[in-house]
Amino acid sequence: MQMKTGVEQSLYAILILNLLPDRAVLPGEAISQQLHASPTYTQKILRKLVSADLITSVPGVKGGFKLNKKPEEICVYDIYLAIEGKQSLYSPSGVFHDMLNIEEDRDCALIALMTEAENSWKSILKRETVASLYEGINKDYNPKVQALQEWLKVKMV
Repeated sequence: MQMKTGVEQSLYAILILNLLPDRAVLPGEAISQQLHASPTYTQKILRKLVSADLITSVPGVKGGFKLNKKPEEICVYDIYLAIEGKQSLYSPSGVFHDMLNIEEDRDCALIALMTEAENSWKSILKRETVASLYEGINKDYNPKVQALQEWLKVKMV
């Protein structure tokens, strides 16, 4: 299993937006600059986050993006779903049926195991929020977070 880099970039974009004061917005260009990502790709993931109702887009010359929910209400799994969608991580290909020459429509041997693993993975991503991740990052990298906040003061609208 490998997630798209968009999940990681989306999570960090939301963490950046988490630092904004009330009523402030951050232009998409500034977000892409901070993430060292293509502005086009950043706009694509930001649109997905807007569609998922995690962030809000404010149009206009002084427009940009801001959180649409409190950081405690946004779990990592919400961000994952916004970017990757709801498809299952495992989809049987029919190898089991072909290998044993089984014609009846029964689940392959791995489905229960993979379902259990996916449910565990989802549970972990659902318990972590933007607020809890920020708390850990701020604790471990406080001077860097403060520098990011200073950068935001210049870039926010």
